[in-house]
Amino acid sequence: MKFGVVVFPGSNCDQDLVYTLETILQKEVVKLWHKDHDLKGCDFVFVPGGFSYGDYLRSGAIARFSPIMNEVVAHANRGGYVMGICNGFQILTEAKLLPGALLHNDSRKFICKNVFLKPESTSAALTATLDREKTYKIPIAHGEGNFFAPADVLKEIEDNDQVLFRYCSEDGVVSEDWNPNGAINNIAGITNAGKNVFGMMPHPERAADFELENTDGREIFEALLSRI
Repeated sequence: MKFGVVVFPGSNCDQDLVYTLETILQKEVVKLWHKDHDLKGCDFVFVPGGFSYGDYLRSGAIARFSPIMNEVVAHANRGGYVMGICNGFQILTEAKLLPGALLHNDSRKFICKNVFLKPESTSAALTATLDREKTYKIPIAHGEGNFFAPADVLKEIEDNDQVLFRYCSEDGVVSEDWNPNGAINNIAGITNAGKNVFGMMPHPERAADFELENTDGREIFEALLSRI
């Protein structure tokens, strides 16, 4: 399987993803420039974190109209795999590949720290095989990570097993006390109804190397690879 990592002006996590996929997981990876008009034969496309176009207007609003996104949307609509991390998640909601929106953190502050995640969906490839007895320590770094969806959309997401992760305590308690940004229902990541498009605010690629003394993110990538 061939992986692509999209690069926008302002992306700052693209190389982290390339390193994780290529060096740690030993997969074939190519970078996809935002002005490209093809996916270079990629089977799985990652949209990385960063500040695409300087977060002008709002996070992801400009990147959604980059030429490469026409191909990403078409790929997803054909059933191809797409995953957005942090700013990538924001871009995928702007492109309507994922429901809901990412609002400003309720603290109105940029947050950069480790959080704990509880895997939720048992049917999505990203989380289906993850250990339900474990919480995963993954870094966040965002100013607009407050996931929101109208009540009817939220009900569909919950009823269709589309919640990938919820913010929680180290021992797995899901409550407002462990919600870093005000996200509704403590949601840290979701998938689409077809379960082929994934989005999450935390950065698993920043917790995938033994030298960082945290490989919880690597477990998430390995769980995904085992199901696709």
